Amino acid sequence: MKDFKIRCSAIGKIMANSRTKGQLSKTCQSYLEDYAIENMYGYSKDVWSKAIDKGIAVEDASIELAEEVLKMGAMSKNEEYFENEYLTGTPDVLNEDYVLDVKSSYDATTFPWFKKDIPNKDYYYQLQGYMELTGRRKAYLVYCLVDTPTDIVEDEVRRVHYKLKEIEDNPIVRNAVEMQHNFERVPKEQRIKCYEIDYDPEAIEKIYNRVKECREYYETLIHEQFKIEAI
Repeated sequence: MKDFKIRCSAIGKIMANSRTKGQLSKTCQSYLEDYAIENMYGYSKDVWSKAIDKGIAVEDASIELAEEVLKMGAMSKNEEYFENEYLTGTPDVLNEDYVLDVKSSYDATTFPWFKKDIPNKDYYYQLQGYMELTGRRKAYLVYCLVDTPTDIVEDEVRRVHYKLKEIEDNPIVRNAVEMQHNFERVPKEQRIKCYEIDYDPEAIEKIYNRVKECREYYETLIHEQFKIEAI
């Protein structure tokens, strides 16, 4: 059995501290249990959502917007996969001096207009992991507001019509939905929210220690449920 490694995008799921000393948090335990089932038999929870669909569809557009507004040099989608003894991951953008990750907000209500600090601590850990894997010591978490693809907007239009029990296409409903997903009226500079993150060796040490704890718990799960001994 291979040692458990954590994807950088999932580090936040294992870093929450338990209220009970000496135990992993319930969130961490649940993640490892799901991981065990997926690793053994390929079954995984359906975590798909409209926001994820959009994020995948507009990733290139978000990177282009970040390049244009931030003026931090040429940016292109990174395809290189990285792995070490504890971590795995593929950063969105990899520059000689920094790593950058884009988060494409689903609509204007999920964009951190006024947030001075990182809205989600999980992303802090994600970027720490990317820096550790790539050797960079500077990272940027960039929220982007880009137009939602037409097919996703149409799904949302249908959903709202159904919710309102509108049988025929209602132009008022349609316009209201479309307006929530079109951002041309917002200056490009205001459609980017960038958070700078420095490499934190103490955070990396905590991540590695937690991965070691996760391995012990994971091996116990595998042994008790599937009768497989650790190698």
